[in-house]
Amino acid sequence: MHTGSDRPSARPVRAALLVLALLAALLVAAVPTAGPARAAVPDRWGFAFVDNPTPPTGYVPDPSRQWGSWASPASNPVTVDQAGPGTYVVHFPLIAGPGGVAHVTAVNRSGTWCQLSGWGAVGSGIDVGVACYRRGGAPDNSPFTVLYTSSSGGPVPGDYAYLDSAASGAPIDRYNSAGGGNVAGHGSTGLWTVRLPGVGSAPNVGNVEVTAVDPTQGARCKVAEWVPSGGGQNVVVLCFDASNAPYDTEWTLSYSAGRAVHGPAAPPRSFGYLWYNGSVPSGTNFNSVAGSNTLAVGVPSTVTLPGVAVPADHAQVTAFGGGAGWCQLALPWARSAGAVELYPICFSPGGSPVTASFLTAYTSAF
Repeated sequence: MHTGSDRPSARPVRAALLVLALLAALLVAAVPTAGPARAAVPDRWGFAFVDNPTPPTGYVPDPSRQWGSWASPASNPVTVDQAGPGTYVVHFPLIAGPGGVAHVTAVNRSGTWCQLSGWGAVGSGIDVGVACYRRGGAPDNSPFTVLYTSSSGGPVPGDYAYLDSAASGAPIDRYNSAGGGNVAGHGSTGLWTVRLPGVGSAPNVGNVEVTAVDPTQGARCKVAEWVPSGGGQNVVVLCFDASNAPYDTEWTLSYSAGRAVHGPAAPPRSFGYLWYNGSVPSGTNFNSVAGSNTLAVGVPSTVTLPGVAVPADHAQVTAFGGGAGWCQLALPWARSAGAVELYPICFSPGGSPVTASFLTAYTSAF
């Protein structure tokens, strides 16, 4: 059952969907010529679960929940430093380069959320800044999952796209496996309409993840609506500040269908995703080994993905719907008899745990 905080506000979402028709028309002129395809998509990636909310300098987070595309990741681990209360820098080694996108999901029952403060090449690696806040906007320590990925070239087989958008809607970086140009249009404060041409199909298939990026204050972003049309995907993004007011900020969005959340076609062979919007649309409930994912709705909910539990592994969660509520993980995911259990938990704008809609994705590195 949807809560009141989970129900989209009709006026801004309806207006955003009208703008999507204009975006689709503009794409006829805006889609750039695709460059030559590369052998590997993504080119560079890494993920980690920062299991210690107060890590010492150079801390190596959970080895069973981190991996990456660099040489010998088991002997060249991800490390993390805490720069202040609720403020972290995650160091992904040996994958320096431009662009890409990152995502982060808090892991706690208290409602402290995490966002990105930025990322970029430092020496031979990529540093990802993460900032966590409790209700009201004060910095707060929390465990979290963090993912960075970057792709280039195309078109290539498969359905995968991402967008790093400035607050204005201007693309900072983008990738589309069909060779199209992802675009975002800014509407009212804290609202954007996104067009991902050429990927996915209708009715809804795949998964969408969204994360706020702000270096100065607390911000949260979510998917308000997701409507395929015209041979592509239309997504409405909503963002809020720590006081629950609509807020203009940078954000990242990733879309994948039949692919893991960080974009590769193969491997991994073990991944899955699920969208709960009051029901579970069949095309958004995927398991790479053809298992039957199940959902037990609650506070937290339990998403069970059979047959895909292969460390090292990773998970992300994004809230869905209108209002300023948010979602994350209540606990680290559990593995048992080859199955993975994810524990999404959602919060009302006032910070109370509630049953609400969400999108979640799990992947192994292998």
